[in-house]
Amino acid sequence: MADSSDLWIGSAYLFLQSTTEKIALPSLYGSSQQKSSVFKALKLALADSTGSLNGVDMLKVHCSEPHLIIQLKFCKQENCRKFLQSYWAGAFRTSLQNHLQVALSMTAVPVEMELKAGSEQLDQMPNEEQRCLECIYKEKPDRLRDEEIVELEESFRNLSCRLESNSTTPLNEGNSLNSSSLPNCSLGSSLPSGATFFFQGQPFANRTLTPDDHQKFAKLVSKKWKQVGRSLQKNCRALRGPVIDNLDHEYDREGLYEQAYQLLLRFIQSEGKRATLQRLIAALEENSLITLAEELLGIHQSENDTS
Repeated sequence: MADSSDLWIGSAYLFLQSTTEKIALPSLYGSSQQKSSVFKALKLALADSTGSLNGVDMLKVHCSEPHLIIQLKFCKQENCRKFLQSYWAGAFRTSLQNHLQVALSMTAVPVEMELKAGSEQLDQMPNEEQRCLECIYKEKPDRLRDEEIVELEESFRNLSCRLESNSTTPLNEGNSLNSSSLPNCSLGSSLPSGATFFFQGQPFANRTLTPDDHQKFAKLVSKKWKQVGRSLQKNCRALRGPVIDNLDHEYDREGLYEQAYQLLLRFIQSEGKRATLQRLIAALEENSLITLAEELLGIHQSENDTS
């Protein structure tokens, strides 16, 4: 397994099949009218399994009759552990069936599923959690998220944020996610400045990045600036391709601060008002840079002021 200082990343494939002939999941996902509904149900069920919208990433969805095959990416061992426990207990299956039923407006959507990592069939190891974690950790993701998944993610986040801003009911931490009341916007979305996002269960006002944010990031991100850049590039075309590696070589002599500074500068210049604090926090959280995220949000400062 990885050292505690390393980023824990693993991958697995989830095979889904409807148990009724009247419902074909690949056909539903292949339909332009139903694709977003199926995606939303998948996203919410995965979030239910880990307790967070950031717990599991979907990299690609394959349609291969009679299966819908989802490539999953886990960035934290604990999230992977929670998902496995939910999967084996049947909670994930129940959650997915419920979300599909609501999202597709059907009476019932019964599904059967399999989970594989490489050649290993993980359904056969319900009492071997550590072995399953090792199998998933060995299978590194072989792709970034597909463009289609990126677009679906953005639509999902925008919907969840609109629902959140229109809701008058306070969100209680630990509430189960459901299709009609989405919990928060703590993903790498393009939220407008002024919206609200959640971090560690607390709401924060979104805004565009400031020069102070820029300098703090460059000073504190250290060697993980490239990993953060990889996270930001999922929704920022200006950082795709060889851009990050080129920055690494071009500013190698100037050191880590300048490399990180130039990375975020490219992001800000390209995204303009869409270069928000929420997007940067999501990228930091994805790479386990919690302390830096707290610094940018002023959490430590607030604690010190009250001590």
